[in-house]
Amino acid sequence: MQAAHEVLAANTWPPEIAIDRISLDYNERHRRRFRYVALGGTEFLLDLARATVLNDGDGLKLEDGRIIRVEAAEEALTEIKADSSRELIRLAWHIGNRHLPAQLDGERILIREDHVITDMLLGLGAQVRQIRAPFTPESGAYANAHAHEQHGFVFLGGGSHER
Repeated sequence: MQAAHEVLAANTWPPEIAIDRISLDYNERHRRRFRYVALGGTEFLLDLARATVLNDGDGLKLEDGRIIRVEAAEEALTEIKADSSRELIRLAWHIGNRHLPAQLDGERILIREDHVITDMLLGLGAQVRQIRAPFTPESGAYANAHAHEQHGFVFLGGGSHER
């Protein structure tokens, strides 16, 4: 089985040369080492030096030079909007205060579906609707820090933060 040790950033390689593609949700795109079967049947082992978030359009370079294209799969999300940018910022603060992954897209915020959070946001005056779309949340302040990952927690300098 071929291994992929290198990620080619989106827009740095011609996607038409990909020999196969793989569609992954956000959790599946945040890996260091995992065995995958691409949509066309290509089996490979992702084996990176550290956990990495794979982005839509990235390429996974196999040992023999072939490339698998990464596609961000659609997920069940909640789209959050507000009547003003001030209100949207306030809603973003409440989402961040709960340490939820969030994608900030100018005039809206996307989070994973969560009926408890949706009820809270509605109570704060948010406009919400359920959608299906690729999810690429903000990476956070510690994205480039060296982290040790174990059982869904990331340990950074003595503290822990659930992912």
